[in-house]
Amino acid sequence: MKHRDLAIIGAGPAGMAAAAQAAALGLSVSVLDEQPRAGGQIYRDVDRVAPRRGAILGQDYTHGITLTAGMHHDTIEHLAKATVWAIEDEFRISYTQDGCAAQLDVDRLLLATGALERPMPLLGWTLPGVMTAGAGQILLKQSGVVARGAVLVGSGPLLYLIAAQMVRTGTPPIAMVETQATANMARAIRHIGGALRGWRYMAKGLKMLGDIKRAQVPRYTGATEITIEGETKAEAVCFSHKGQPRRIPCDVVYLHHGVVPNTQAARSLGVSHRWHAGQSCFVPTLSVWGQSDVAGIFIAGDGAGIGGAKAAEHTGRLAALKVAQELGRLPASERDRMAAPLRASLSRELAVRPFLDAAYPPCAEALHPADPTTICRCEEVTAGDIRGYAKLGCVGPNQTKALGRAGMGPCQGRYCGLTVTALLAEANGQTPDDTGYYRIRPPLKPVTLGELAAMAPTQQDAVE
Repeated sequence: MKHRDLAIIGAGPAGMAAAAQAAALGLSVSVLDEQPRAGGQIYRDVDRVAPRRGAILGQDYTHGITLTAGMHHDTIEHLAKATVWAIEDEFRISYTQDGCAAQLDVDRLLLATGALERPMPLLGWTLPGVMTAGAGQILLKQSGVVARGAVLVGSGPLLYLIAAQMVRTGTPPIAMVETQATANMARAIRHIGGALRGWRYMAKGLKMLGDIKRAQVPRYTGATEITIEGETKAEAVCFSHKGQPRRIPCDVVYLHHGVVPNTQAARSLGVSHRWHAGQSCFVPTLSVWGQSDVAGIFIAGDGAGIGGAKAAEHTGRLAALKVAQELGRLPASERDRMAAPLRASLSRELAVRPFLDAAYPPCAEALHPADPTTICRCEEVTAGDIRGYAKLGCVGPNQTKALGRAGMGPCQGRYCGLTVTALLAEANGQTPDDTGYYRIRPPLKPVTLGELAAMAPTQQDAVE
């Protein structure tokens, strides 16, 4: 069995930056990622796509080329198309690649698993033709495909980004139905100092809004009572705007109201998490180096709390410095010297987050959906079902598995977990911290018996 100094799960901005930093300090590094090429979701397939569609996707996307270049180092092993399905004590990582299971032993582990788009359960969200804005962006990045007749629903910077990118392709959305209200912006004003420190983000946002306005894309802010209409596919978005009912016929609906940390792997290892009220999600408990309360486990990037791609780079490098120091490759004084400019840059990147979090909160109706709304798509559990379980005495997500299999499908609660927590917390008069989250156990992702049978034998097995 192969042994490495550091394993990094995820080849997005945090994982790539950490790998390059660690390799430069003499560590042997293995980077495991499910995609065929490095880049993560934000820089997906950037080496191939940037020359073709870089002008459409923008400089923030093409910046990823500088990170993928850092992966070409003699001591970095990039295990592409590798699905990690278990992490055992003392950091034995089990994964599947090319139809075969394999294992890897490491001294330190960095989770750079990134973020998931927050699910937006509304009536009709499971109809064909409805997808997340991120999924629409993946189609654009990888295949150059842009949906015609699309309505964008939700809130947040990513909604503006994909709308602006659609405008650049010559296929703008037919409308934007936005859930943030004037009151949200008023509350965000108290964070204006941070917004001014992050003026580059604000400038980018204003430019995107300008592109959308020039394309004459209708925007309906403060929308409520949103439903997606259709029998066998999405046919229209219905909502209330300024007290008036509206209906916009469409073929495609892009949903988005923020992203949340992907915490599955961290939870499977027993890392402590706490509720982040500003971002309405759970985040791991970490030191300033990204070190968790489980010895040897570090977390960087959006999996540690939503901060964006540039912030993810800095947290990845900081974690790598700490790992190198722990493994005796870097004196503490040199670690601190190298960390100082990274911390300054990270502070600037994160300064705008409180403003954005307050100005573009998650859609309240999707956080507390109507009873008929499907919550767990894998097992077809509704919001009403979850509220019914609470009346039977259910106080936490793990009990919902026994009562109705919520969270037991292929996604293992990745997309329904936060909604289930929110519904139970509301029904029982508890906080999200008191209510908790699903208990995550391996396998983290589905693995077949055939893949296990094809696993290369360990040295001990070979001797026996």
